[in-house]
Amino acid sequence: MAEITAALVKELRETTGAGMMDCKKALTESEGDIQGAIDWLRKKGLSAAAKKSGRVAAEGLVAVALAPGKVAMVEVNAETDFLARNEVFQNFVEGVAKVALAVGEDVEAIKAAAYPGTGRTVAEETVHQIATIGENIALRRAAVIEVPGGVAAAYIHGAVKPGLGKIGVITGLSGNADEAAEKLGRQIGMHVAATPGTAALTIAEVDPAALEREKNVLIEKARASGKPDNIIEKMMLGQVQKYYGEVVLLEQLWVHDGESKVKDVVKKAGVEITSFVCFRLGEGIEKETSDFAAEVAAAAGV
Repeated sequence: MAEITAALVKELRETTGAGMMDCKKALTESEGDIQGAIDWLRKKGLSAAAKKSGRVAAEGLVAVALAPGKVAMVEVNAETDFLARNEVFQNFVEGVAKVALAVGEDVEAIKAAAYPGTGRTVAEETVHQIATIGENIALRRAAVIEVPGGVAAAYIHGAVKPGLGKIGVITGLSGNADEAAEKLGRQIGMHVAATPGTAALTIAEVDPAALEREKNVLIEKARASGKPDNIIEKMMLGQVQKYYGEVVLLEQLWVHDGESKVKDVVKKAGVEITSFVCFRLGEGIEKETSDFAAEVAAAAGV
């Protein structure tokens, strides 16, 4: 019998998309023959999941899981919006969020961790869900915020049920851990969800490359209008501050009153925002577009 090496298992996983344990078992059953292992996986229904793994998944759900002073958030993608209303899928995503709360935000660590009550890892359970539900499903990203002695809050926008929705924001607050701080944490989440341009907590955290690009655009626009360089330089000071007010959380106007700055609101509450993370479902994923009429015509041989 051929030796079942890690390289052989890896090759089969890359070929089929099946879980590591399934690949190892398939190779054992086929005595190390790759094609025989693929056939074994097909007979078990696992190759169907592998075929689906190549399809674009830009829908799905964002989920959060909470513990005292700690919050986790995951984005699990699927192919159709309809699946977000599927209870089986919802339960799966909730389970992944709970695993992230326990093991941290590293996606590979989450995939390798045990999925509760199944005897499978999260990666293997994902393949099982693909085969069961019939859509490509993928854990895309995860985030964890922990604030010992403080507040870890979560807000879900477009919730299909508590803790599951289309937009998720998690926030850490230090300095207080009472009910008022928890409420403020959720309000900050609502604010971030309503301001999609928010990219940094403080001015110091603004991406220098993004700031430079913004400056270049502003300078070229000013020059095109015929303004001299000394005037452009003065204009830039105000424009940069305006840019900060658009992308820096603490510099933004508080959406709940439209007058105060976020930094003044949190200062008045006696807390500090330690960090925040926002997941917008499918953000940055290039979705496939198709011409349905052309597809029908092609199928009909027109």
